[in-house]
Amino acid sequence: METEELLINMGPVHPSTHGVLRFKLRMDGEIIKECTIVLGYLHRGTEKLAEMKTYLQFIPYTDRLDYVSAMPSNYAYVKAVEELADIEVPLRAEYIRVLVMELNRIVNHLVAIGSLLMDLGASTMMMWGFREREKALQLFEMLCGARMTFSYMRIGGVREDLPDGFIPKLKEFIEDMEKRIADYEQLINNNEIFLMRMKGIATISAEEAINYGMTGPTLRGSGVNYDIRRLEPYSIYPDLDFKVCVRSEGDSYARYIVRIDEMRESLHILRQLIDNMPESSIIATQKYGIIPMTGAPYTAQTYFPRIFTPPAGEVYSRIEAPKGELGFYIVSDGTTKPYRIKIRSPSFCNLAAIPQLVRGLKIPDLIAAFGSIDVVLGDVDR
Repeated sequence: METEELLINMGPVHPSTHGVLRFKLRMDGEIIKECTIVLGYLHRGTEKLAEMKTYLQFIPYTDRLDYVSAMPSNYAYVKAVEELADIEVPLRAEYIRVLVMELNRIVNHLVAIGSLLMDLGASTMMMWGFREREKALQLFEMLCGARMTFSYMRIGGVREDLPDGFIPKLKEFIEDMEKRIADYEQLINNNEIFLMRMKGIATISAEEAINYGMTGPTLRGSGVNYDIRRLEPYSIYPDLDFKVCVRSEGDSYARYIVRIDEMRESLHILRQLIDNMPESSIIATQKYGIIPMTGAPYTAQTYFPRIFTPPAGEVYSRIEAPKGELGFYIVSDGTTKPYRIKIRSPSFCNLAAIPQLVRGLKIPDLIAAFGSIDVVLGDVDR
C-alpha cells in the first residue's frame, strides 16, 4: 500500500500547547516524520521595551516572562543589575530571596506536573496540584499583596520584610507538602497508562540535550549533573545543603521524576532558611546628597534611590530557574536606562529540542513529550 504524506497544523489554539503555539507536522500515516515549531503569536517586545524604562521600572516586565514562576525572573534581572553596579545586598534580603524562589520552584513544578497529567487525560493531579499551589499563592499574597506577578525584588534587596505570621504559615505548608508529594507518587508512579505514555517516550541522550542547549530538569533527566546553584553558586546557595536531582533515562518519565525530587529538595532548603534567618536590613543603602527646595542647608540621607545610574559596561548574569538557566545580558551606557537587554530564557531553548524528541513518534506522544519539557509561552515569545 502506498501512503501519502499529510501536513497537519496543531495549534495555535490547541489545549495542550500551554499557550499560543503552533506545530506544523509532516505525517506518514500516524507517524511524525517532521515537526516545525511556529512561534511569535504572543510576542510583546519585552527586551525592546526595557530600553524605554529605568532599571527599576523594568522589574514588573520580568513578572510577565515566566508568569508561573515570576520570583526567579525578578531575581535574575535584579541580580544582573547588582553585578553591573557592584551593589552589595544585605544577608537577610538574600535569605528572603532564596526563600521565595524555592517556594516558587515548588509552585512551578506543581503546575508542570498537573498540566502534564491533564494533557494525558487525567484531571485529579491538576486539581491536587492547584490545591497546594493555592496555599503557596496565599503565602505570596501575604508577603507582597500579589499572587502571580509579584514585582517583589528590588535592586539591592526586596520590597518588604516577612510579615508577622508568615513563618508559621510557611511551616504548615512545608509539613503539608511532604505528605502531598507522597500522595502524588502513589497516584501517578505506578499507573499503567501513565507509565505506558511516558516511559521510553521522547528519549534524548545527554550529548544531544547539551547540543540543543537544554537546561533544568529536562537536561538533568538525561543524566547531566548541571545545576547553576552548584556549578556557579550565587546568593546564599553555597551555604545550603541540597542535592542536585538527576536521572539517567532521558525519557519523559525521567523528567517528571526529577521535578518530584526537586520539590522535596526545595522543602529541605526552606527548612534551612527558616532555621537560620538572620536579622539585618532588607535592602542596600547608600549615602546621597540632598539639596532641599526650601533653601535649607545641604544634607545627606541614606537610602537606595528609585532612579540610579550604573556605570557604563556590560554583564551577563544567570540563575537556575525552575525551568532551567535564566540569564540576563545587560549593556549600560551610563544613563538611567539600559542601552540593551537580552534574555536567555529556558523555555525557548528547551523547546528547540521538540522536533528531535518527537521524530518517529505519534501525535499523542508529542503531547506527552511537550508536557514533560514544561514550557510557558510568555518565556518563549519575549
